[in-house]
Amino acid sequence: MRADGSEQTQMTFEEGWNIWFPHISPDRKWVVALGYRKGDVRPEEHLPHKDVELKLMPAEGGPLTTIAALFGGQGTINVNSWAPDSRRFAFVRYEIMP
Repeated sequence: MRADGSEQTQMTFEEGWNIWFPHISPDRKWVVALGYRKGDVRPEEHLPHKDVELKLMPAEGGPLTTIAALFGGQGTINVNSWAPDSRRFAFVRYEIMP
């Protein structure tokens, strides 16, 4: 969408997934996002403690590629964490101890 919120455009059409927290790389070539499986959460939810996947796609559009499957959720990439050179990004993976 534009900075003023107009011209909102859907970027992903992943069957079976709710895609959250998209972050555009500083060079504006890539988007990384968090994927929740549909059925694990409602579309408006973004919960912690779920099996999720980090997904990468070209910023101009195209298929999402899973780059990591992990236990996480809310907090995994809810702030932009791309390196300034757009070659890597940080994310949080965790375990719940019994």
